[in-house]
Amino acid sequence: MKKLLPLLSVLFLIYWSCEDKKEPPTEVTLWGEIYSVEDTERLDFHRNELTGPIPSEIWNLTNLTYLDLSENQFTGSIPSKIGNLTNLTVLDLSQNQLTGSIPSKIGNLTNLTVLDLSQNQLTGSIPSKIGNLTNLTYLSLSDNLLTVEIPSEIWNLTNLTELNFHNNDITGSISPEIGNLTNLTNLRLSDNHFTGSIPSEIGNLTNLTELHISGSDIGVNQHPGSIPPEIGNLTNLTFLSLGNKQLIGSIPPEIGNLTKLTFLDLYRNELTGSIPPEIGNLVNLEKIFLHQNELTGSIPSEIGNMTNLISITSDNNQLSGSIPPEIGNLTKLRGLYLSRNELTGSIPPEIGNLTSLSQFDLNKNYLTGSIPPEIGNLTNLTNLDFRDNYLTGSIPSELGNLTNLYRLYLDYNRLTGLIPETICDLNINWSSSFAVSQNQLCPPYPSCIEDYVGYQRTSGCD
Repeated sequence: MKKLLPLLSVLFLIYWSCEDKKEPPTEVTLWGEIYSVEDTERLDFHRNELTGPIPSEIWNLTNLTYLDLSENQFTGSIPSKIGNLTNLTVLDLSQNQLTGSIPSKIGNLTNLTVLDLSQNQLTGSIPSKIGNLTNLTYLSLSDNLLTVEIPSEIWNLTNLTELNFHNNDITGSISPEIGNLTNLTNLRLSDNHFTGSIPSEIGNLTNLTELHISGSDIGVNQHPGSIPPEIGNLTNLTFLSLGNKQLIGSIPPEIGNLTKLTFLDLYRNELTGSIPPEIGNLVNLEKIFLHQNELTGSIPSEIGNMTNLISITSDNNQLSGSIPPEIGNLTKLRGLYLSRNELTGSIPPEIGNLTSLSQFDLNKNYLTGSIPPEIGNLTNLTNLDFRDNYLTGSIPSELGNLTNLYRLYLDYNRLTGLIPETICDLNINWSSSFAVSQNQLCPPYPSCIEDYVGYQRTSGCD
């Protein structure tokens, strides 16, 4: 009997441990609805105004293949139990208020093709285990607070077609291994703190249609790099943004290979040398931003080939020479910004062809000659700024045609003669959006502006 007691005790404990062990649930309740654990494969609560933490019951739905909780107001962290959902192919938790780090257990979800955690407040580093998700075609971690370098395992995700790390605090250099991701069509690494050169291996990504590597306004690139000529291999690009990265060196002529480009942004770098004439090959380009660099030389006449341009922004450089008359070919142009350069010569009369132009800024150059009367053709102009040049002659009466103008700045030139009465046909706030001072304009002045002409050197007036 004494020998049986220990055996009975063991059996008793086994019995009660089995009784206490909870069976996994067969159903879960979420927001008033009951879901079968076995049969539920899809949950879509996109944009449902849901709040609070993500319910823990979701992690019991192990047959889920699709989970979309985006555009709600979920708070708290992403629990490591997310790693239970190993059948998921789509996981979208974007546009919430999630905090904390990305759990490494997310690397268990090896069937994922889409992972979107963007527009939250996630912190810490990108877990290297994301590199296990080799079926991913879409990965977005943008608009979070992620730091540290991109783990090398990310470059193993060779099925990716879109990779988006935009607007984080990621540091380090862009690895040459990025060239492994040859299926990428969209790459967004902008507004981070990357240093160093853009690797030449970027030229392997020949399927890219959009490339965003523009910098952040916060911090300074301590190891500036250059634009590799291999960028010219990306002949499918329609969008290229490399602005605000303190890039040095010249604009490679190979950029002229990117004939599908509609948007080119190289602003706020330290680029030197001239604008390559090959830029004229970009006949589909609509917007070009070259401002705040150290570009020299003349504006190439080939710019006249780019007849789809609607905006040219090349102010704050050291461009010299004259404005090419071929600029008159750009009849779709709405914005022309060439201020703060070293341009010389006269304003070509061909600018009268730019009848779509609304913004025209040539201030702080060394332009001479008169304001061409063809300026009166630009009836869509709202802003005209020719201040601080060496313009001579009289103000053309055709200026009165510009009835949409609300800013007119002609001060600090060498304009002479009478101000035409037609200027009073303009709808300008004369006290705040008009300046003609520091010229040699003669009285009598039109009544609408007689209180606003400022100082004039009138010694040459009769």
